[in-house]
Amino acid sequence: MIFHDRIKSIKKTDRVLEVGPGGSPYSRSNVLLEKIFDPDEALNQRGHTDALETEQEIVYYSEKRFPFDDNEFDYVICSHVLEHIPENDFEFFINELQRVANNGYIEYPTIYYEYLYNFKVHTTFLNYKDNVIYYMDKAKSDLNGFFQIQMFFYKTLEKGYDEIIRENKEYFFQGFEWHDEINILKTDEIQELVSKEIKLTNVKHKQKKYIFLNRIKQLLRKLFK
Repeated sequence: MIFHDRIKSIKKTDRVLEVGPGGSPYSRSNVLLEKIFDPDEALNQRGHTDALETEQEIVYYSEKRFPFDDNEFDYVICSHVLEHIPENDFEFFINELQRVANNGYIEYPTIYYEYLYNFKVHTTFLNYKDNVIYYMDKAKSDLNGFFQIQMFFYKTLEKGYDEIIRENKEYFFQGFEWHDEINILKTDEIQELVSKEIKLTNVKHKQKKYIFLNRIKQLLRKLFK
């Protein structure tokens, strides 16, 4: 989870569900909901991070419907899960989040992150604007045509070279709370998934360009030494 400070509405008495906690659940979550996968697929789904070890209650499920009653929870956290949900199942999944709780927090990587790394387990582009989550099947884009280039960047991420991501996380991830209703809209248009304006830093352009190129050179030396 990237934006811990954006989870603001959980009350002391709230019962909190976290859907798809991966290997690092949020400390305030009372119950963790995890999809059943075979060991290899589970490793892929959590991005080859460590397996979940926690004393929090874990509920495993295999069907589309969450194994909970309506409004069983006060708050539901869904962080870095929506990008894994296929377009055909997306509306149902969103409805399940709203069915089990009236409030929650959602977080996911943006199209910029996907074009750099193209995780194969990520099936859906997402963008939140004007109180609506726009979503699109990645297969409808030309993303896979850049696979050989993306493999290079994926290897840099595996090796821990993520400065550009961390320093500009506002563009690579979106995270926000929702209350009462989650509005969604399916799209086939890339322009609905991009930011209207990009301002990477407050550093002057020439200085930023020099810093960026210098880091790329350092990265290349480390990768190919």
